[in-house]
Amino acid sequence: MSSRVGNIRKELLSDNWYVLNKYTFDLKRKNGGCVEQVREVYDRGNGATILLYNRTKGSVVLTNQFRMPTYVNGNSSGMLLEACAGLLDDDLPEQCARREAIEETGFQVSEVKKVFEAYMSPGGVTELIHFFIAEYQDNERHTAGGGIEDEDIEVVELPFSEAIAMIADGRLRDGKTIMLLQYLQIHRVME
Repeated sequence: MSSRVGNIRKELLSDNWYVLNKYTFDLKRKNGGCVEQVREVYDRGNGATILLYNRTKGSVVLTNQFRMPTYVNGNSSGMLLEACAGLLDDDLPEQCARREAIEETGFQVSEVKKVFEAYMSPGGVTELIHFFIAEYQDNERHTAGGGIEDEDIEVVELPFSEAIAMIADGRLRDGKTIMLLQYLQIHRVME
């Protein structure tokens, strides 16, 4: 634990969907002084995301689904194009990435590579996301995908070059997907 943080008080605000707590704490400043701060922290657990790519076809597989938070924040359709992802639940990160790939896209990929992990919204959300990539082949598609239970996911295969262009023109606005596409671009994976 950090020697900069002390006198932590926690108040449960909601345990409806995930857990929202209010933390009041003393933060020691670099000049030696101390300041009391109050922060709301949303704990939804950690997650994993995986971007499927095919070097020979020059394509990637994404999902398109309704995301209520984007809808209430200006996305008129609420639909968001993104790499498949999910919460770890009781799985290890790679197990989760593989599970989400088969559930959402129908692809059961053989080789999976972890490329990094990142906090996506550290100002208010505890979630740490583990980022993976995997090359897919058409014969690895075992189901139609589309998600489970109440999910209604469209599987979208598109040229890698178009996905990159969609970042620039604003059609693709999911942070984790942008990071993974740029990883492929920076590391010249698709060449």
